Amino acid sequence: MDRDAVERHNKRRMPEPVRVISPIDRAFLTHEVDRTELILVRHGQQDFPDPAIATVGDWVDPPLSELGRRQAAAVGQFLADVRIDAVYSSNLLRANDTGRAIAAQHGLDVTVDEDLREIHTFRDLPADAKVTDMISERTLHGARERFVRHRTWDVYPYTERQDEFRHRTANAIEGILAAHPGQRIVVACHGGVINAYVGEVLGIDTAMFFRPAHASAHRIHASGHLRVVQSLNETHYLRSESESLVTY
Repeated sequence: MDRDAVERHNKRRMPEPVRVISPIDRAFLTHEVDRTELILVRHGQQDFPDPAIATVGDWVDPPLSELGRRQAAAVGQFLADVRIDAVYSSNLLRANDTGRAIAAQHGLDVTVDEDLREIHTFRDLPADAKVTDMISERTLHGARERFVRHRTWDVYPYTERQDEFRHRTANAIEGILAAHPGQRIVVACHGGVINAYVGEVLGIDTAMFFRPAHASAHRIHASGHLRVVQSLNETHYLRSESESLVTY
């Protein structure tokens, strides 16, 4: 047997090297092939109502603005070249339309979950009422100033409590993760929802600890009981089209 033949024979007999997964790999799911990837996407910019005449209901569910539709199309195009197994959205127009712009690139339907909706500010006021008719301007000014300091929606009267909000949104997202092990899922939702769930993962109590841009993407990997934040506020695909698409 010549030397080359001997080397080929020995190579066939050599066992494959065992890949060692280190504790830090396991802790951060670096080499976890069966992990689930969750992509949280904030909706595109909404069409803001006129404060002079808007009712509580007008503020709750505005549609996407023209710019918001461009942003939704941009994030949909950004995600068009990766495998997406499922798309979820809240029941509010701005999030649902953003989710549909993503799902359309993959021939998917959007599954609507009302528990993914934004925190319900002024929830306990009539939908046809004007906020300033029900709450004094001085009280509203005080609430706004407290929000700047504390970054929590709890400062606003007649509003869903932050602990209720985090409870329902975290349960909704965890249910989605449980239904899609090893898959990649997009959840089109809201800035408050993204803060609530990422805050839950990171152990941050502040309701709004960062500000997601319109149509921004935020990635979390999940496996078993582990949840690992991979990125926050991806907007490069918006900037590559036009700096004007990056709004908050």
